Order: sequence, then structure tokens, then C-alpha cells
Amino acid sequence: MTDAETIESLSADLVGELTATGHTIALAESCTGGWIAKAITDVPGSSACLGYGVVSYSNGAKENVLGVDAETLETHGAVSEAVVLQMAEGVLRLSGADLGIAVSGIAGPDGGSGDKPVGTVWFAWSRRHKTGYRSEAVCHMLDGDRGEIRSQSVVLALAGARERMKGGV
Repeated sequence: MTDAETIESLSADLVGELTATGHTIALAESCTGGWIAKAITDVPGSSACLGYGVVSYSNGAKENVLGVDAETLETHGAVSEAVVLQMAEGVLRLSGADLGIAVSGIAGPDGGSGDKPVGTVWFAWSRRHKTGYRSEAVCHMLDGDRGEIRSQSVVLALAGARERMKGGV
């Protein structure tokens, strides 16, 4: 199955699960540039579960829209566990959704470093609970050109959301 087919299938399944359970999702995207939102909104009926999608490509957008702490950005950089966790929780605060996805990475061809080479992508999923948020983040080192890295990132973000749905939002 191609990435495009996988994205289509994962999106349809995720929208179906969210709609069936009455849960909602919100997105905070950086390197994927709205691709996750596009994938979800390609599914008919997705308006029942998706109300917010924020493309926070710049640090300023991460700070001003999602509430990411400037010191966290300065200390850890935009492509870091600390930042994606704050992005995911920030989009939940902003939207009131049940599940948030955040993605920040280096898709290339430029921008990589020794510590964070091209292909470094951080993902976070945050779930709303009575006592606050339950959040987790993972980093993947992806191979390929810019388009391939971004496409793989969409697949991983959607697959991660589906896994978290199985655990109960």
C-alpha cells in the first residue's frame, strides 16, 4: 500500500472511530503544514470530529497561538519533545477537543544539524482527562526527500492517533 492509500485508510478509520464515540480531535502541525488536517477533512463527515487545525510553522505561531513557552523553544528548539508536548496540550486548551496531535520536524533538504539531522520528527498525542491531560511524545528518524518525510509523518501521526483511540480518549 502506498503512503497515499495508507493516509486515506487511516483517516477514514480515525474519523469513523471519533464520530462513533463522540470524540473530537485537534491538530497542531509544523512540518506537515496542514497535511494531517487535509487528510482528515478529505473524509466525508469529518466536521463531526475535527474543529481545529493549527499550522504553527514559525516559533512565533507556536508561542502566540498554542502557548508554547519561549524559554522551552530557546532551550530545546522547535523540533523537540518538550515543544511538541506543549503544542499538543496547547491545541487542546485552544479547541476543547478530546485528542490533540502535534508534529514538528526537519523535512529538509536543509535545516538539519548533527544533533537533529534532516528526517528528525517529533510527534505528540495528548488526551483530555478529568485531571488535565495525558500526553506522550515519540521521535522518529525518517528517510527520504522532503515529500517522503512529510508523507511518512502524516502516516505516523494518524496511526498514533488511532492507537490512542484504542486506549480510550
